[in-house]
Amino acid sequence: MGLEIERKFLVINEKWKTSVTQTIRIRDGLIANNNGHKARVRIANAQATIALKSRRRGTTRSEFEYTIPLSDAEDIMRVMCDGPILEKVRHCVPYAGVIWNVDVYEGILSGVVIAEVELDRADQDLQLPDWIGPEVTGDPNYRKINMIARRNVDNREKHSAGPSG
Repeated sequence: MGLEIERKFLVINEKWKTSVTQTIRIRDGLIANNNGHKARVRIANAQATIALKSRRRGTTRSEFEYTIPLSDAEDIMRVMCDGPILEKVRHCVPYAGVIWNVDVYEGILSGVVIAEVELDRADQDLQLPDWIGPEVTGDPNYRKINMIARRNVDNREKHSAGPSG
């Protein structure tokens, strides 16, 4: 069984940009979400994967990820994904022995910037760079599904308000 131990943080400034070692363009599609368990398809540059993830328990959850053909991933995104396909640019930033992934969202989540780091152990010591802000690992407001729902409500309210004057 695969295990993902991950912590997520807000990013408070752009100092991370000077240390980027790799940039990856990512598209994510949610196939299914059942009480926190989810199935996701991802295209990262030209590599495609499908992942099954369990509900998060603190910083840890089970994860099973498999490489699939790029054409299959494109088809899955087109016919099976619920909601919008999320687009982001992931910037890999090494710091104090770990690789931080700074995700800069585009499209519906444009403006959202979240840093995440995968750890070997849940109790692993972690040094935070000076561009890291509050931790949002367990905050439901920063789950992608909730951020999308909030943006959809904001967009509906903006369009139903009509012209001001």
